[in-house]
Amino acid sequence: MDSQMKKGMMEVCILSVLSRGDSYGYQLIKDIEPIMPLSESTLYPVLRRLEAAGSLTVYSVEHNSRLRKYYSITNEGRQRIADFLSEWAEVNRVYDFIAEVNGGVRSGRLDS
Repeated sequence: MDSQMKKGMMEVCILSVLSRGDSYGYQLIKDIEPIMPLSESTLYPVLRRLEAAGSLTVYSVEHNSRLRKYYSITNEGRQRIADFLSEWAEVNRVYDFIAEVNGGVRSGRLDS
């Protein structure tokens, strides 16, 4: 998979998990790992990028005498999810066209 596409998908996966409720790094990794591999060294730069873009906010809570960073989705983050879903519908239309032109191959359809 193209690295830029994977990066965008990872960002939207993180935002989608946060749309269910605030979370912290380790939990985000556990929630996303069944869908795509994710390590701390990958996650935290993405979280910083999403924060800089205004898609999420960060706050700290004490847990076991240590501060734990929690991440919360913003309205901009929710809009990013909506934009992704809209764009994905376009990608599926292109996929359908390519599959039809190439003999109706449909086994790799993106929403099946």
